[in-house]
This record gives sequence, structure tokens and C-alpha cells, in this order.
Amino acid sequence: MNLSVRSPEELVVAIPHLLGFNPNESLVLVPLGPELPVVRVDLPTSAREREQAWDSIGDVYARCAQPTSRVAIVTFTTDTDYGDRLSQDFALRLDGVGVTSPIRLGASDTAWIDFDSQISGPLSTATRDRIAASTVLNGMAQPAASRTSLADSLVGDRQPIADHLADAHAQAATSSIRAEATFARRHLRAFHADGRRLTDPAAARFLVALESTSVRDRLWDDISAHTAASHIALWSDLTRRAPDSLRAAPASLLAFASWLKGNGALAWCALEQVPRDKPYDAARLVAAVVQKGVHPRQWAALTTTALDVSQRIEALSATPRTQPGPPAPGI
Repeated sequence: MNLSVRSPEELVVAIPHLLGFNPNESLVLVPLGPELPVVRVDLPTSAREREQAWDSIGDVYARCAQPTSRVAIVTFTTDTDYGDRLSQDFALRLDGVGVTSPIRLGASDTAWIDFDSQISGPLSTATRDRIAASTVLNGMAQPAASRTSLADSLVGDRQPIADHLADAHAQAATSSIRAEATFARRHLRAFHADGRRLTDPAAARFLVALESTSVRDRLWDDISAHTAASHIALWSDLTRRAPDSLRAAPASLLAFASWLKGNGALAWCALEQVPRDKPYDAARLVAAVVQKGVHPRQWAALTTTALDVSQRIEALSATPRTQPGPPAPGI
């Protein structure tokens, strides 16, 4: 998403739209150029937490930084003095990896302050409305109230689909991989066309079909910059409704589509929905892609290769991000 930001106030107001949620008690780094990813971490409140936060940022920025790389540092907290000290700390750390920080801002729910000039002001309704309208025109959903509420949006009633799993497994047992792939692709095309939620019986069979890696990868191969928004809608719904035994695949597909669309926060929330007691290689690979700040453009480059989708994802997860382009997903 490209937004024209003309003032500190507009930058602060735009950040929740870039992240997908309101970043309460957070440290946010917003690149002022195309080579770095947007990053958000929980506001560190101790020396140990500051080191942990920097560990999650420093390697990515050191790999991606160019000689002219610059970021704005914004702390979202009511403790303005601590926000100032924290942003100074991270400005020094960033300078050590070749990234300058010409803008350091603090923000609360109602106001902003420029730590360097000490100029401050309110976050006006007019500015909020203007930025919100711009994001709607860019096809972006409005931000969730918090990261917790964004994560909670992926948890729904999972019993209705669970009630149909016995029938779905019975159908799959008498079917073939080719027939299951045809069934899944037909429902995917229908969703792209009308956006209608799958019925519980259809969703159960659809999720059972995804247990086949070849079926899953055929649907995965359909995810592109053009189709990512539709995939996010589909896989969000199925992640919300899928029982534990079948949730890893839709959650991984949701994470990938979210990353490709530039929504790193939703990607992480999706990965958190993969049951911890059921390791899933695809989820691990997508997590590596997001963690490394790999730019979505590199996926398009890999689609021209002879690699199948699983091999492309593995190659992407193993490749440091070096391609310039628009800001990559936030954390």
C-alpha cells in the first residue's frame, strides 16, 4: 500500500493501517524508502527485552540496508519520556547497521510529539478520516483494535465442521487425489467469483482434501498478487472454522497470502493458529520468509522457474531479502 504522508500526525495515523491493527505499547520502525520492511515489536520495558527486540530487528535491517536507508522510529505509549529514551537507543543501534533515523516520534491515542523538535499536536478526526479513506481506496481493511483482537478474529466456532468430518473422510477414502483436486479447485474458483462462504459439509471435505500435499500445492500455486485478497478471505474463514486436526494447511495458506499482500501482522497471527503439537513444514517455511523480511516480489520471480510450489517456498525461505521494492510486511 502506498500512502502520501505529509506530516508527523499523518505518519502516526497511517501506521495502524500499515500494520493492520492499532499498535498499543509498541515500537514501530517505518522505512522512508523501499528497501526495508516495516517492523513492530511490543514495547520493551527492560534491558533484556530491548536486546530481544533488537535481535528480531537487527539482522533483517543489516541484510536489507542500503547506503541511503532511513527509518522513522515511532513509540506508541503514554510514557513519553521512556518513549524518547527508547527511540534514542534504537536510533544508535540502527546507525550501527547503516540505517539513519531522521524522525523520532511518540504517540498516544490522542496526540503525537516529535522528540527532536519537541513540537507536538493532536491526532485529529479529520486526519484519521482522510487516511482511512485513502486506505479504503487501496482496498485495505480497516485496522483491528489491537493485535490481540486481530488474532482473536481467526478463532471461531469449529464444531460445525468437526461434525461433518466423518462423512468427509469417508468420501475421500473412496475418491482419488485427482478427483479431490478437482473438487477443491472448483470451490476455489467459485469463491473467487462470488466470495460465498463454504457450507459446513463442503468446508469439511475441502479441508480433508488439503491433507494431500499435492492438492494443497495446486491451490497454493493460485496465490498471486492478483488473487491474494480473495485467498485471504477464504483462508481466514477456514482457519477460523477448522478443527485442530485440519487447521495447519489453511492457516499456512492464509499466512502466505497475507505476506504476499503485505500484511505481516495477519501472517503471524495465522501462523499462531497452526497447532503447536502438530509441526507443519509449510508453516515453518512461511515463518522463515516473514521473519527474514523477504520481499514478496521474490515470489513472482520464482514463479518463472521450473520449481514446483513446495520447492519455491523452500527456496524463498532460505534466501535473504535483497530485492528493492515497496516496504515488506510488518512484524
